Amino acid sequence: MDDDDSNGGPNHLRAWREHRGLTQEQLADLAGTTHQVIGYLERGRTQLSAKWLRKLAPVLDTTAGMLLDHDPRDVSADIIDMWTHANLKERQQLVDLAKVVVGGKSR
Repeated sequence: MDDDDSNGGPNHLRAWREHRGLTQEQLADLAGTTHQVIGYLERGRTQLSAKWLRKLAPVLDTTAGMLLDHDPRDVSADIIDMWTHANLKERQQLVDLAKVVVGGKSR
């Protein structure tokens, strides 16, 4: 997590941008803003508000919650992408399969 939570709390925007192989300029172009704004959002100088989350999450092919709560470096990119693109039934199947693999009980 970014250490600076001066405006709206910490987030993982920078990690997600880097995970997707984008520069601040590229993300800014895709989101219709400037690289300066992206830098401010990453450093917490500008709040990563609901408006920004709605703009940035789809561009980064993730969800608002993932931007706020999960560093993509902490989980396999394949797992993140499978989960993000799975429907509710598929997500339950992923959970059940993971429980079998790690020795837990499925539902």
